[in-house]
Amino acid sequence: MGWSSFFKRKNSIEAREMTFVEHLEELRKHLIRSVLALISTTIVAFFLTDFLFRKVLFYALDKNFPTYRLLCWLSLQLKNPDLCFAPVKPSVQTFDMGEAFMLHMKVCIFFGFLLAFPFIINELWKFIKPGLYDKEIKATRGVVFVTSFLFLLGVLFGYFVLAPFSINFLVSYQLPFVNDQINIIKASSYINYMFMFTLPTGIIFELPIFIFYLSKVGIITNRDMIKYRKHAIVVILFIAAIVTPPDVISQIIVTIPVYLLYEISIGIAAKQTKLREKEEQV
Repeated sequence: MGWSSFFKRKNSIEAREMTFVEHLEELRKHLIRSVLALISTTIVAFFLTDFLFRKVLFYALDKNFPTYRLLCWLSLQLKNPDLCFAPVKPSVQTFDMGEAFMLHMKVCIFFGFLLAFPFIINELWKFIKPGLYDKEIKATRGVVFVTSFLFLLGVLFGYFVLAPFSINFLVSYQLPFVNDQINIIKASSYINYMFMFTLPTGIIFELPIFIFYLSKVGIITNRDMIKYRKHAIVVILFIAAIVTPPDVISQIIVTIPVYLLYEISIGIAAKQTKLREKEEQV
């Protein structure tokens, strides 16, 4: 598929090209439905406030958090007590007038976005789908499910793997020559870090989807990805340094799965490049 054929609709008789205004009108409809979905899920999140704050956001400070329980179980199996550790228990406070309300709204919107993500992706797909040929639609079947799954997988990875280690490192870090340091942190700081540990990883885990479409239109090939693999590793390390605290362990935790996704994407690009080159020879 070339870019010139992207904005074309087909019916059973013949394809007709939509005007720019028609494209804007169609896009407006999908955006309105997406915004309505986000508003609806945000309202749902508002009524689940107690659960979201106690059992989701601040659950990483609880010793019963699944990650800590798994590590303690592994410590017993491997007979290594160092693997089992209790989470840091800081005092979380709000300091500014209106901070609690604004945080409440921010959390509701964030979880509303997570809930509405599959619907938003589906609306985006509905906008793109008419510009594809039948064989291209067939090749991209299930794209909404795969995109939503990878995003959710990335968010869960950030929540269960990255967040616990990062939070404990940041909260327990001691300044030199400071005795009896009291761990009092702003609620906004904690929540913003939790967002940073989850949302970017959800986006990063979409790498195979991006590579699929880039290789499909010929912008990138598996040969390019292999050629620039060393450069990609540097970029991955740079991204890991941005989304994690300044400790080596957290950066490695992010780097390993992202690099594995890159290798998987090479296989995806190889398949799409082969199909595209075969079509061009016909």
